[in-house]
Amino acid sequence: MFDRLPPLAPFRPRLLQELRHYNGDRLVRDVGAGATVGIVALPLAMAFAIASGLNPEAGLWTAIIAGFLIAALGGSPVQIGGPAGAFIVIVYGIVERYGLANLLIATCSAGVLLFLLGWFKLGALVRYVPVSVVIGFTNGIAVLIGLSQLRDALGLSVDKMPADFFSQIRTLATHLDGTNPWALGLATACVAGLFVWPRLWASESAFRQKLDRLDAVSALRATSRVPAPVVALVTLTLLAWALDMPVETIGTRFGGIPQSLPAFDLPDFSWATVKLLVVPTFTLALLGAIESLLCARVADQLHDGRKHDPNQELMAQGVANAVVPFFGGMPATGTIARTVTNIRAGATSPVAGIVHAATLALVVLAAAPLAQHIPLAVLAGVLLFVAWNMGEWREFGRLKQFSNHYRLMLLSTFFVTVVFDLTVAVELGLVLAVVLFVRRQSDIFRADATGGTDTELHYRLYGSLFFGAVAKIDPIVAAVEQAPQPMHVVLDASQLVSLDTTGLDALEQLHKALHKRGAHLSMTGLNPQPRSLIERAGFAQALHPRE
Repeated sequence: MFDRLPPLAPFRPRLLQELRHYNGDRLVRDVGAGATVGIVALPLAMAFAIASGLNPEAGLWTAIIAGFLIAALGGSPVQIGGPAGAFIVIVYGIVERYGLANLLIATCSAGVLLFLLGWFKLGALVRYVPVSVVIGFTNGIAVLIGLSQLRDALGLSVDKMPADFFSQIRTLATHLDGTNPWALGLATACVAGLFVWPRLWASESAFRQKLDRLDAVSALRATSRVPAPVVALVTLTLLAWALDMPVETIGTRFGGIPQSLPAFDLPDFSWATVKLLVVPTFTLALLGAIESLLCARVADQLHDGRKHDPNQELMAQGVANAVVPFFGGMPATGTIARTVTNIRAGATSPVAGIVHAATLALVVLAAAPLAQHIPLAVLAGVLLFVAWNMGEWREFGRLKQFSNHYRLMLLSTFFVTVVFDLTVAVELGLVLAVVLFVRRQSDIFRADATGGTDTELHYRLYGSLFFGAVAKIDPIVAAVEQAPQPMHVVLDASQLVSLDTTGLDALEQLHKALHKRGAHLSMTGLNPQPRSLIERAGFAQALHPRE
């Protein structure tokens, strides 16, 4: 029996393949790219953790440990892994509902599930999620991320934000009169700087063109390589410290970041807890798989079309998520912004991802005390910018170009994500996708009358005869029963592309109706799939042969 099972996916990290043709030039490029993306990851990792209701070090060590494991074991040559904005809403909700310890168990269980998805070669199944569903919940998550950052961006004195949409709106509205203008100014300056900085150094900008005409500004032009989040983090932190602004910082809320390695700790694991966390586990696994494989596909397009191995990527994501909870980490996946930064910085192999993790670890261990001065309003500004870039807002304007099915799936997934829950939104989106697909396929199927003789009725079948389309066989049965004399039926199946068991049952019922009246059923031009099912079911012997 086991000989018939499909072979499991081999565990072959892309790093081993890349190292076969590695050289010094590639090492230099990878080190430069890894150092760059490591610096970029610093503010994002802290911001994602804080927004998720965790301490900043949870995001930092997730970026370090998971980033290393995903790079070393993954199936993409350039993907960067770590905490992602898409997890913020889910993680915050799990912490609020189940507690931090259960988040760690759910993350570990999701890691095991991700590994099994890759091991059993199910990575391609993630691609079956409709793009309208992906856009709907991505835009919904972006709205929720932006909403969750308004407390710190406005400097409101709110001990803890609720998890659901309407409660957050109510809480923000009741505390709006306590807005801190210093915090609002820092958040606004951060968002504006993140928009302006890359455009300032673009080759077509007037500022860049003026610098290019000068000879003594090479050092100034070199600053264009510094990522915008790092510029915003450093300059605004220094400004807030120099002016002694009355704003909340990492130090005042969390007491700073420990300047040491994370402790290994086993969560209080029990099978009863795992069963309680089934829904959060599946949500984390599904979202992690979708995000990582979408990120890997983007990387393929930007990095010379070098294809990733989806199954190996899922196995690496599984290992990373199974390990980081033991060090107090949070869920991790492939991250598009950091991966694109990695590619544009010149990365050639997973070595860049390993260097990114090492750079981040070095910064944390060497400069952790400095992080206590970072204003939370600046990190909120970074996440507001991330949320804006995360959402595909143009898709709302393009809805009129698409079908009602597409609009319904996108808008319903977006609405349910924002108002209710991401898990419910994905479930609803997938159910709608299936229902609408069945309806569309049933609309495609036709059984057209093509004439006949005094004793025969001829029909041609188009499309797929399946459970959603069998009602279209009823007019043929009605025509047979209403005929004044027994009429044979000939079905031209040359355009019938597929047949399921419900469709086969409809044909058998048609045959029985004909047999009662002394007539018979014939089928011509059968394609391989319908012919195979008809023969395996033994229905071929009941059909009348055509001369």
